[in-house]
Amino acid sequence: MSRFNLQWVIKPDDAGKIVREFLKEKKISRTALTDIKFNGGNISVNGQEVTVRYCLETSDHLTVQFPMEEPSAGLIGEDIPLEIVYEDDYILVINKPAGMNTIPSREHRTGSLANALIGYFQKIGLQVTTHIVTRLDCHTSGLVLVAKHRHTHHLLSEQQKVGTVKRIYEAFAEGEFTEASGSIEKPIGRKEDSIIEREVRQDGQYALTHYRVIQSFSRFTWLELRLETGRTHQIRVHLSSRGHPLLGDVLYGGKLDRIKRQALHCRQLTFLHPILQQTLELKAELPKDMERLKSETQQS
Repeated sequence: MSRFNLQWVIKPDDAGKIVREFLKEKKISRTALTDIKFNGGNISVNGQEVTVRYCLETSDHLTVQFPMEEPSAGLIGEDIPLEIVYEDDYILVINKPAGMNTIPSREHRTGSLANALIGYFQKIGLQVTTHIVTRLDCHTSGLVLVAKHRHTHHLLSEQQKVGTVKRIYEAFAEGEFTEASGSIEKPIGRKEDSIIEREVRQDGQYALTHYRVIQSFSRFTWLELRLETGRTHQIRVHLSSRGHPLLGDVLYGGKLDRIKRQALHCRQLTFLHPILQQTLELKAELPKDMERLKSETQQS
């Protein structure tokens, strides 16, 4: 099984720093260093093991090898095809189909994206658990960001906290919008007596959704949506609160006569690669059911 490691060639500006200081600047936490020390990791310079007190010199080759990760207990790896949009040694971006849970539930312990990822990691010889950074509802399709290792998950989660992981959605919503663009700023909380359903409520968490009309049809509207916050069911709740539930979203007042699931797709994902420090912008076109609905409506 392959192990996750990071490597650097020390530049003159970093000469004289001790390893602990250098790794702190690279956002490797004290907790991670403790894990490396006591759970099978390793820090080496020029092939020789060192402590975090080692003083770095120009042109030193520093390698940090992280401990092996154990897959989550009870998470079964399955041979389920994945549409991989992007992959390198650190991250994956998957185009998730509608109807697939992101993680297993009590009622559905198999068939999820997490099960598929464990099966894929086993196939490529990577012993890790699943680190899903951006989740989608079961019946929402589109891009999902996955970290291959605990450290890259930590770095991407920090980006999420400051809002630099950006997602753009496309959706079909009931009715016609009177404005070409706008924002919905309403707090969202759990609906009383429901584990799943959310609603707009004054004691809920702050939530802000921006929308833009792409095209209006006779009975529904094609929208582009951007989130400033990431509340559960945010797009679905916000649009329903305006009287424009998503087509197919029966939980929030949508109808099933045109499409058999909520017509919501994560089309674009933009973020700073946590290791390569390059901005990535990835896209996934509308799935067949949404594309078919759009095409049939345009032709009628």
